[in-house]
Amino acid sequence: MSRTRFASSQRTTIVTAILCIVITIVVLQLWLLTATMDAFLRGDEAVVVPAALASLFCLALNVGLLLNLRRLDG
Repeated sequence: MSRTRFASSQRTTIVTAILCIVITIVVLQLWLLTATMDAFLRGDEAVVVPAALASLFCLALNVGLLLNLRRLDG
């Protein structure tokens, strides 16, 4: 399996794009937490499990992106 070496400017562009996506997903998770807490405090407990699953999915996306970022450096 051959590894592609990127030029410094290409790596900078890739890192910037990945970090922008990670920041967007984190903001989405914060909004999800706020909306879920609001619904839960109003007595709607049906949204807790789907919101937790969506948040875990966001976490998995972020971990995958950050692992790819570390692999890019090596």
